[in-house]
Amino acid sequence: MVRRRLAEELLESGVYEDIADDAAVIVSELISNALRHARPLPSGDIRVAWTRQGDLIQLAVSDGGAMTEPRRARATLSSLGGRGLGIVETLADGWGVLHEDGGTTVWATLHSPHRSNGSHASNGLGSSSAETPQGMLKQTH
Repeated sequence: MVRRRLAEELLESGVYEDIADDAAVIVSELISNALRHARPLPSGDIRVAWTRQGDLIQLAVSDGGAMTEPRRARATLSSLGGRGLGIVETLADGWGVLHEDGGTTVWATLHSPHRSNGSHASNGLGSSSAETPQGMLKQTH
């Protein structure tokens, strides 16, 4: 449900379909990691938020934290898991972890030009942005 809502809202705001799909996969991976590895927030929920400011899409999933720091694992071909943050790292232009107020937020950013400007830039693997999301607008629990 969250994945579909995010993709629909991004498409309505003028984001290219492939970038909206990447954003939906990223959020799905971050939610899966929060549910699998972390405690809920004190409210009993995890928080999912996203916003688009100009050409920057900001995605974030907040939880009550885990016993270990979120980090990219080195999965082998036979591993049953451990690929989530690797997928996020591949699809996102930047990602990171923010600890505050008894919670942990894993965030990711994507750059996306408006469709109406006539130029489509690809999601540029290997580019990097360490911009921390601020002022998240859309939230769901």
